[in-house]
Amino acid sequence: MIEVYTDGASSGNPGPSGAGIFIKENKRNYEYAFPLGDLSNHEAEFQAVIKALEICSESFPKEIVSFRSDSRTVVDIIEKDYTKNKVFLPFLEKIREETTKFPHFFIKWIPEKQNKHADRLAREAVRMN
Repeated sequence: MIEVYTDGASSGNPGPSGAGIFIKENKRNYEYAFPLGDLSNHEAEFQAVIKALEICSESFPKEIVSFRSDSRTVVDIIEKDYTKNKVFLPFLEKIREETTKFPHFFIKWIPEKQNKHADRLAREAVRMN
């Protein structure tokens, strides 16, 4: 099983944004920081999940992936597979599409203090804009 920690950050809302992704695979760790341009904080959180899914489908195809995010909004929308928010809907549709590439996909909300690694990477990515 691949453990994936994602975080999005935004300097301003909207403002320069970034995605941080920390992946644990057996004894190996992978770190990614992606500048995202001007987005809201929620949009950056969704983009972090999408980028992580794309990385996993390329690097760990056919693996079980277990995601963790400190964004209750993102986790709730993905778990319920539903949103009325027209801004969030395209993100949810992309996530639905990407998750079909895995035998099992899980996402779980975690407190910010358990997501410090991805948070640091997301803040790094904001500074890359």
